[in-house]
Amino acid sequence: MTDYDNQLLRRAIIHAKAGEYDAARRYLTRALELADDRDTRVWANYWMSKVVEDPAQKRAFLEETLAYEPTHPEARRELAILDGVLKPQEIVNADALPAQSLQPQTAQADRFTCPKCGGRMVYAPDGRSLYCEFCTRNQTLSQRAVEQERDFILTMATVQGHYASVAVKTLFCEGCGAQFVLPPQEMTGECAYCGSNHVVRGDGQLLQPDSILPMRLNQRQAVQVLVSWVESQGLRPARKVQPPRGMYLPLWTFDIAGVIPWSGYIVRTQRNAGLAEQREFVQGEKDIFFDDILVPGAPKLAGLVLKLADSFETNQAVPYDARYLAGWPAELPQMSLAQASLEARQQAAHRARSLIQRDFPDQAISNLSYSTARLSIATFKLLLVPLWLTILPIEESEYRLLIDGVKGNVYCEMPPRGLRGVFRQMFGF
Repeated sequence: MTDYDNQLLRRAIIHAKAGEYDAARRYLTRALELADDRDTRVWANYWMSKVVEDPAQKRAFLEETLAYEPTHPEARRELAILDGVLKPQEIVNADALPAQSLQPQTAQADRFTCPKCGGRMVYAPDGRSLYCEFCTRNQTLSQRAVEQERDFILTMATVQGHYASVAVKTLFCEGCGAQFVLPPQEMTGECAYCGSNHVVRGDGQLLQPDSILPMRLNQRQAVQVLVSWVESQGLRPARKVQPPRGMYLPLWTFDIAGVIPWSGYIVRTQRNAGLAEQREFVQGEKDIFFDDILVPGAPKLAGLVLKLADSFETNQAVPYDARYLAGWPAELPQMSLAQASLEARQQAAHRARSLIQRDFPDQAISNLSYSTARLSIATFKLLLVPLWLTILPIEESEYRLLIDGVKGNVYCEMPPRGLRGVFRQMFGF
């Protein structure tokens, strides 16, 4: 590799930023002819797309850039503008975002009432229908095709990638005319006067759910799961356990791909030299693809939700429909997409270490170092998952217990020593 092609590229960029496009094109053409490394080809093609005027040529250079680096954020954004998917006026400066207002905001909401008797409509946890609590009229939910995940880079270019719900929402009930408010994180509510169910609509600035795993357990089934689990663990609650409360919580999913360069040392034992150890330097690159890294959007239950992560079959989610939330509490994420993506990258970096070590099953790599700079988030979606929550009183402590609303799997935050203590008290060991 030589540095001459990079010198040409640097000169081209200087001319391009100065608006001297003819000179920039000459330097870029020569840089592409002499390019002997991937990065030079990537950036020479990208800058060439910025100094040509013909849309067809611009597209060709952007596509060439993405052929070398599929997650190149600037090229993807420029191509989206060419395709009309992203409007230039929607692009924001992430370092100079306008402050979000904390004042109560008037919100629009869907109201669910029975078209026959005017009674309250509630989603039935059968995965497919609403029913009226008064005349038992059923309304079948049509199943739509599963929507594709959203482009992370394009969303981060807009205000939707940086805002979280922070303002109280004011709703007006179309049935009785009453006004009521919802806390910032809640997206469903019940009118205090007529009891009708409301689900907040999106306001254009905040991300709305893309998908939902419909609730499959009713409260009676959730209670049966709870009782069976407590009996199987040999537990004796200190007092009456409140019936589980059903809800939907937000969960981000991220797809992350890229290449991780790494290096380290393998320690080899030389038996013919008196078991002497020899350190061998090793290095390489690991291709990475992580599908659906999960990041809880509700911090107060984040740890518990992740313990049930294996229960959530995210590929079984259906496109979001507000009717699934009729009569059920649901929360919006209490963090922005940008904040959630940082947590996803941390998880990816942690998993990468295990993947690198897996290539050396019989040898441990010491002083392992690697870079995640070339890892990029490709797509994401905001998913609502159904859960049942209750508090389990054991001896003098209380522990939160979650039940997966689809499969009925259980996780309790009670530490193992607490279980051993109960067993010791009951059985003397």
